[in-house]
Amino acid sequence: MIPRYTRPVMAKIWEPENKFRKWLDVEIAACEAWANLGEIPKKSLAVIKRKANFNIKRIDKIEQTVKHDVIAFLTSVAEYVGPDSRFIHKGLTSSDILDTALALQMREAADIIISDVKELLKVLKTKALKYKTTLRMGRSHGIHAEPTTFGLLFALWYEEMKRNLLRIAAARETISYGQLSGPVGTFSNIPPSIETHVCNKLGLKPAPVSTQIIQRDRHAEFMNALALTAATIEKIAVEIRHLQRTEVLEAEEPFEKGQKGSSAMPHKRNPIGSENLSGLARVIRSNAMAAMENIALWHERDISHSSVERIIIPDSTILIDYMLARLTGILKGLHVYPERMLENINKSYGLYNSQRVLLKLIEKGMSRENAYQCVQRSAMESWSSKKDFKEVLKEDHEIKKYLSSKEIERLFDLSYYLKNVNYIFKRVFK
Repeated sequence: MIPRYTRPVMAKIWEPENKFRKWLDVEIAACEAWANLGEIPKKSLAVIKRKANFNIKRIDKIEQTVKHDVIAFLTSVAEYVGPDSRFIHKGLTSSDILDTALALQMREAADIIISDVKELLKVLKTKALKYKTTLRMGRSHGIHAEPTTFGLLFALWYEEMKRNLLRIAAARETISYGQLSGPVGTFSNIPPSIETHVCNKLGLKPAPVSTQIIQRDRHAEFMNALALTAATIEKIAVEIRHLQRTEVLEAEEPFEKGQKGSSAMPHKRNPIGSENLSGLARVIRSNAMAAMENIALWHERDISHSSVERIIIPDSTILIDYMLARLTGILKGLHVYPERMLENINKSYGLYNSQRVLLKLIEKGMSRENAYQCVQRSAMESWSSKKDFKEVLKEDHEIKKYLSSKEIERLFDLSYYLKNVNYIFKRVFK
């Protein structure tokens, strides 16, 4: 089955409940650090930890008046805590909470995405091994080139997706940084030990230097890792779309019972899943560009990045989670037609052996220029007359001086193109 829904686990990361819960985690951890320094009474800390909570509807109502989300949040928390709430947010600025909590959300999202990629890798490896020696025509510029195997296509995708896994894992580390350094990042009203305590407790690293925000090149790296993953997904989707074309039809997406392809034409079986993935990849790439634009801000901070991130980070993580799951489903249920692959190989009359003939003539003593001219002449005759290339070669007077009919026959053995497949697979699947 192809997933056709927004994946709930990823979506919950970006819901207000989780966002505000992360904000509260940061605030309480900061209160703990202040209490360790003797700056907050232990009794007050106990009250804060016991009573601290929030009400989303109340936050929204307060924000309508104050026009500031963090202040609205802190006001709601204070209504639960009471007088001891005066110690909450001590020495901090809004971005200390926002950026540290955002790092926690992005890390949660990255963990899901990494799991998704690993699941896709399993499917790619399984398919690669299954179709390891299934011959199909390789094409360059869309034109028949030389035979390859369907398994090698999956091996190629597997290797590229492995690189995406490494990129996402590296980006996860890059965004796993917090900050609690106060206005403009100078620790003017908060000692660095507070930041160290909070980050350690939350599993983050303190940003070595910040302004009033964590620098947005970190977020851009994460978004670009997602964009590259989306580009690979689109690469696979485009290939499936090509393979499903009526004139090719070497593979096609699963077509489920009861599914309809067209409102007008009952015969249609369209690659809608792959087309959907191609379109969504464009969205994620656009979001990555927006993340790059977020890097340059005025002086120590402005908030031009904030409105952008509220859209692009949740949207891109939700989309890539969905895309990876949908592609995994498509590949699991992919219909593959080896007979059609062989049929398509034979459509170009054996012209794919032109390089083998060329090299053999050179080996026999013909100059490369003359050999190329002879082979090309025979190839063009084969194509225009729709005659088997092998037979045309046997009739060519120049070529007959160098190659016997039996030698030409041997040059057309398809198994020749499989001789190094094992070598490639060993390099990919170590």
